Amino acid sequence: MSTQTPAHSLSPLEARMEHGALAEKVARWDQLYHTEDAPEVDDATYDAAKRRLLEIEAAFPDLAAGSPTARVGAAPAEGFGKVRHAVPMLSLDNAFEDGDVREFVGRIRRFLALAPDAPIALVAEPKIDGLSISLRYEDGRFVQGATRGDGTEGEDVTANLLTLSQLPRLIEGAPRVLEVRGEVYMTKADFMALNQRQEAAGDKVFANPRNAAAGSLRQLDHRITATRPLSLFTYALGDASEPIADGHWQFLERLKSWGFPTNPLATRCDDVEAVLAFYHQIGEQRAGLPYDIDGVVYKVDRHDWQQRLGFVSRSPRWAIAHKFPAEQARTHLKAIHVSVGRTGVLTPWAELEPVNVGGVVVGQATLHNEDDIARKDIRAGDTVIIQRAGDVIPQVVGPAPDAPRGPAAFSMVAALTPLGGDHPVCPVCGSHAERIEGEVAWRCTGGLVCPAQATERLFHFASRNAFDIEGLGEKNIAFLFHIGRVTKPADIFRLGEIEAAIPDEKKALWRSPKKDKLAQSIPRDMLDFHTQRLGPLPLIAFEGWKDKSVDNLLKAIEARRAIPLERFIFALGIRQVGEATAKRLARHYGSFGAWRQAMMDAIPRENEAYHDLVSIEDIGPSVAADILSFFEEEHNRIALGDLAGQLTIQDAAKPVSTGSPVAGKAVVFTGELTAMTRAEAKARAESLGAKVVGSVSKKTDYVVAGPGAGSKLAEAQKLEIAVLSEEEWLALIGG
Repeated sequence: MSTQTPAHSLSPLEARMEHGALAEKVARWDQLYHTEDAPEVDDATYDAAKRRLLEIEAAFPDLAAGSPTARVGAAPAEGFGKVRHAVPMLSLDNAFEDGDVREFVGRIRRFLALAPDAPIALVAEPKIDGLSISLRYEDGRFVQGATRGDGTEGEDVTANLLTLSQLPRLIEGAPRVLEVRGEVYMTKADFMALNQRQEAAGDKVFANPRNAAAGSLRQLDHRITATRPLSLFTYALGDASEPIADGHWQFLERLKSWGFPTNPLATRCDDVEAVLAFYHQIGEQRAGLPYDIDGVVYKVDRHDWQQRLGFVSRSPRWAIAHKFPAEQARTHLKAIHVSVGRTGVLTPWAELEPVNVGGVVVGQATLHNEDDIARKDIRAGDTVIIQRAGDVIPQVVGPAPDAPRGPAAFSMVAALTPLGGDHPVCPVCGSHAERIEGEVAWRCTGGLVCPAQATERLFHFASRNAFDIEGLGEKNIAFLFHIGRVTKPADIFRLGEIEAAIPDEKKALWRSPKKDKLAQSIPRDMLDFHTQRLGPLPLIAFEGWKDKSVDNLLKAIEARRAIPLERFIFALGIRQVGEATAKRLARHYGSFGAWRQAMMDAIPRENEAYHDLVSIEDIGPSVAADILSFFEEEHNRIALGDLAGQLTIQDAAKPVSTGSPVAGKAVVFTGELTAMTRAEAKARAESLGAKVVGSVSKKTDYVVAGPGAGSKLAEAQKLEIAVLSEEEWLALIGG
């Protein structure tokens, strides 16, 4: 039984500690799974970790900034041509319990304002564990195939897909443009046979069928792909020049008529109880299926409802993946260590005797905090139960019953106090460690002097959804910080200047293969001395750096000197400013100069600039306070100016106008809406290029007022802003 603390019961520091540890793992797992075809954990482990992240972010929205929950897949790998998807390939939200599925259907009812007894037909399909692909046809001819990549841009694997015998090359009666989505996978029997051949030839064997399928499809030489036994299922529509069907079930039938392989187990269900019965039936059959599945996908059948429901963040509102549960295992807890997160929170973690849990070897697990360890009475030396389901994964549930116990209870004071020391210290920087009164978490007081915290902030800045600097991952950030070359974001963009200023003859000294790489063993204080006397060492002087890798990094940095405003704002790492909030700020203010000046103007609070800020949708007083706190700090303003001086910060893109009379207009909805729900009204307005704001100001263009409208309507009348009824609004936007 789970003993996990509910997210809403966590203290702010507990939440940051747990969220930081999970986010680091999920980011690493994304890279390994999507880009390197080398998954470190199974789907249940990954899904449970992401689910917990979402739970924590729902209770603590400020933690969503830079979170892996906002990402889809990973960036395309080098070596393939890039394909930009005409329609994004998004991921699905997950359900883990029957109640989650019932709530999913309930959300659909509420969004569409359906009666409690209105039927909602769903199509249930086994969720194949393979590699997502998109197949593009023009005039009935297959012209291009791509992987999902990061959801926006994937890899061109056309030549490799042409080796699949199940792929239709020509289809009759197709629209001018047709994009079909599906999954490339490998059957269990084909996987076993492939591994036997690989082993006999002395080649690499694959960990599982999904890994084998992904690695085979992403071969740079399509002739290798042709030797691999790959299979295909299709199940979704991407771009299309004309409507294909009225519903998803009809669409699957159309795919079959064109010769596309679809899963024969897919079923149309009349209600939620029918899809749950299908889920449990498939779960019982799972082991005997010829291919791996990790759950069942449910999709609203009606396409008109799918269009109305639309998307939220990274996933559609009209579909969900109901995942199968994972397992538990027993193992020995060898030791309890403490790590330092990017906010300075000190997190205990368990070093375990590696144990195979459902095909994944687990060697360590988070222990959350000192109180959680005490509540579970976990000790070094225990035999423990490892949980891998809906909790933080991998998680130590507690000591195994009827097993020998460790000798002593865990103490953070003892763990953080070095031998001969008289007080707890940070294990990374040696600064004083303290437990905040009233909180469960310990933290390092070192702030920016603690490498564990400073490097995490820099890593966020360079991460994929921020500046997306290829080659500037955690390892290289930590190295550049250690040698003093990069201690703040603007330093990243000075690396090229420093390298260019180093004489070629000095670099030549470090190119000889016989020359020892002395710099890797030079202490930091000696590096400072060397820099003061002789100037900085070239990066090629250090272990692992060669001319090519240095050149690639500097080119990647130069390529990011021009950055969209929303990415720039997100990269700053301001509390509560995640990707969605950064986009709203960028869209609202338009340019970096306008945003910076508006924030400075809003600092006194209770003025027009402040009210304009808090009127932005999803930015209330709490988020505004964190943004303005950032600007109130002089060192932040100095760093911001320094950074901006290195860059070209691109203005926010103007709303794309397709003849919409509300593109670029600020709209407030207030009162009761009858023709559609408030959520649907907002989604529709934003799809037409309007800016939906939460409160009325002089910059508001329209107030859409239904019955029961109160203070917002009164404020609009006072400011002489155009007030529309719901009927007038619908007439304005064309229904």
